[in-house]
Amino acid sequence: MATTQATVREAGQDFIRDIVRVDLASGRVKAVATRFPPEPNGYLHIGHAKSICLNFGVAEEFGGHCNLRYDDTNPARESQEYIDAIERDVRWLGFDWGKNLFHASDYFEQLYEWAEHLTRAGKAYVDDQTQEEMRLTRGTLTEAGTESPHRNRSVEENLNLLRRMRAGEFPNGAHTLRAKIDMGSGNINLRDPVLYRILHAEHPRTGKAWCIYPSYDFAHGQSDAIEGITHSVCTLEFEDHRPLYDWFLANLPVPSHPHQYEFARLNLTYTILSKRVLTELVRGGHVGGWDDPRMPTLAGLRRRGVPPESIRDFVRRIGVAKANSVVDMGMLDFCIREHLNKHAQRRMAVLRPLKVVIENYPEEAHEDLEAANHPEDAGAGTRRIRFGRELFIERDDFMENPPKKFFRLSPGAEVRLRYAYFITCREVVKDAAGAVTELRCSYDPATKGGNAPDGRKVKATMHWVSASDAVRAEVRLYNPLFTRPDPNAADFAADLNPQSLEILADARIEPALAADNADGAVQFERQGYFCRDPYSKPGRLVFNRTVGLRDSYAKIAGTS
Repeated sequence: MATTQATVREAGQDFIRDIVRVDLASGRVKAVATRFPPEPNGYLHIGHAKSICLNFGVAEEFGGHCNLRYDDTNPARESQEYIDAIERDVRWLGFDWGKNLFHASDYFEQLYEWAEHLTRAGKAYVDDQTQEEMRLTRGTLTEAGTESPHRNRSVEENLNLLRRMRAGEFPNGAHTLRAKIDMGSGNINLRDPVLYRILHAEHPRTGKAWCIYPSYDFAHGQSDAIEGITHSVCTLEFEDHRPLYDWFLANLPVPSHPHQYEFARLNLTYTILSKRVLTELVRGGHVGGWDDPRMPTLAGLRRRGVPPESIRDFVRRIGVAKANSVVDMGMLDFCIREHLNKHAQRRMAVLRPLKVVIENYPEEAHEDLEAANHPEDAGAGTRRIRFGRELFIERDDFMENPPKKFFRLSPGAEVRLRYAYFITCREVVKDAAGAVTELRCSYDPATKGGNAPDGRKVKATMHWVSASDAVRAEVRLYNPLFTRPDPNAADFAADLNPQSLEILADARIEPALAADNADGAVQFERQGYFCRDPYSKPGRLVFNRTVGLRDSYAKIAGTS
């Protein structure tokens, strides 16, 4: 079920932190050591942000340290691009591992020695079965597995085959090294799991030194033990792997015995947080790359202008639980607005321009008006905006035949222009097809600053830009990537939203926006929050919508 309330968690109030607190008080651990162990086979997404904030946050709160450790055990899927992106994202989110940067590949020699240790102890064997044969003989949740015909090879034969595997004598898939545990176990993970497979692929760090690589299950717990990790925190799908994690620690001469704890992973509406699906979205050309602003990757969120503070606040609000749930995407939007409303400067931009000519304003004249950079922060200062005879307003702010409760501009109606004057529409100009191309208006010079000395009121205040110095820009409006709140990961293409991106190629923005090179989001008054795209060039300004102004989630959250 979807989370429908933004429950703010007090710092330190979750079951993981309670466990750490008890472990320190009881003396089970003297200092806290956690780790964030990404596999460098893709970009990090917002689900990883929950793990990052938890692991780095717990270490910081309890005076310990958190390692960044790459689970680089599958060179066929890893690249330096992903490694660089991971480090960039963790730093952007506000965390630093200092000197505690490690790789599972740092321990390849030790892991191999431990593989031989298990083999000599009769607790591991070399299997000749194919991957498909192993799958078919592993059994089901209700039926026990079938032992491999090679399970009872002698220790000498197993060691010989294992060493020849390492030496590169066999092709990919010819053999695997499996732990000899229990093919009748109720936990499928204990049915003789694979420890090593043959893979003739160059590794980003170790090059061609290895042609056999350890499985995640074999490398992970032992890497924790080598690094002295005290609390190995992972998501709930690894709960059934914990008995295997503990079996390895109990059967190997490891230097420490960490404990594994599981928490519920993040699930968001209208979002798929599967690295496989995200990879297919990129490779299939459904998005413009890993940092496409429609993607739930940290790179995509950053490019969309989402502040890292908002993501940390979001993670804090959803908390750490043991049960899986789905969080409404509106909660993330709420956290983004909360931050940007306080910190983002205001500017005016017209996304769908409609020309306005103020007929009683002198043709060659113009004046500079003062506009606040932030209405609630006097320290943010002011800027100058130009007012003249010709302006652009938002096309949606005019209707020729308006319904009863339409209070914006229409023939004969008077409205306020933000920071400027009252204007009244006198004439509507159309093209040959009958489309409105221009409005002829008059202004009241006595209403400068937006107030009438006679006390008359208007029901609408509209944003605008001056035609004489407005700058053309492209504005990209991003909507959810999927049409359903629960998109189908197995057939994700069927749920893709064809309206996930709307490009407005002829928007007009005030000069202050064009001159500002800051990468943070600003508020386009009455429109939403936007940021300049990092690939935007001086001759082609591009702005991405971060989030709209409408705060429908605030009512649910009880904050409005």
